[in-house]
Amino acid sequence: MIPIRDTTPSKSVPIVNNTLIGINVVFFLVQLAHGTTQDHFVYIYGLVPAKFTVPQVSAYFSLGQNILSLFTFMFLHGGFLHLIGNMWSLYIFGDNVEDRLGSARYIIFYLLSGLASGLIHLLFNAHSNIPTIGASGAIAGVMGAYFILYPHSRILTLIPIIFIPWFVEIPAFFFLGIWFVLQLFNAAGSAGQAAGIAWWAHIGGFVCGILFLKLFDRIPHAGISRRIGPEKKHSHRFQVVKTNRGSEDANLYGTLTITQYEAMVGARKLITVPWGLQNRLFNVIVPQGIEDGQVLRLKGIGRPKSDGTRGDMMLKIRIQHI
Repeated sequence: MIPIRDTTPSKSVPIVNNTLIGINVVFFLVQLAHGTTQDHFVYIYGLVPAKFTVPQVSAYFSLGQNILSLFTFMFLHGGFLHLIGNMWSLYIFGDNVEDRLGSARYIIFYLLSGLASGLIHLLFNAHSNIPTIGASGAIAGVMGAYFILYPHSRILTLIPIIFIPWFVEIPAFFFLGIWFVLQLFNAAGSAGQAAGIAWWAHIGGFVCGILFLKLFDRIPHAGISRRIGPEKKHSHRFQVVKTNRGSEDANLYGTLTITQYEAMVGARKLITVPWGLQNRLFNVIVPQGIEDGQVLRLKGIGRPKSDGTRGDMMLKIRIQHI
């Protein structure tokens, strides 16, 4: 299952979340720039439990270097796919959590989640000499917070069935619940970091994300929970349209959601429509000046008629007020 996006729009541009993604990319480029000495760079700035627990190893590092590595490890990655996978998950779930916590509290929450995931990994792999890197633990904390804050949101998910791309919307509590259970099974069936994956860091990050969220809810906002990003102007470009059929015609009826800004200036959307055992994709142009409740007619993509022609799809416009 490959998550594409969630269906809960954030109210403002996630400045901190986007900045974190940018910082991770910059760190990865710096890491690549070390070339043949990249392993040495990763060993210094990655999380190596032995640097804290084995005297023969810790003697080569200062206290400052060890403390620094508790934070820098979450900005390094093992490869391009590792980076892309982590940043995509952060992009999907992070904007909503930042929206709820506020920008200042979100960055503190993110760093604490990453730190907690690293400490839990250290606890379960106390004498390991293998560097652990990646934002997965911090992002697991974000996913844990999302699990509590938006359990009824839906995750648009791509499920490849042979050569057929199938798009379905899965409840967030189910998607994230399955993800967490898989981490538990993998951790129980491995030596903690088998196949180079720090399962306990994922588990610890997820659980600590929930705990930190509860803690932050008890702390007075004191003005630091303000969102610093501007209001979002665009809805999701890619949307799933669930259709129903009229009782006496071959037309299909569905709803397309846009923002007030898009209603004013127009928009271009890509929609997917469940169609038998597959999904059909269509480009939809929303004209400028459209009003809430108006209907767009997409000719010829409805149900077959008895004369061999097809009905139309009637898309009702819903303007969301963010």
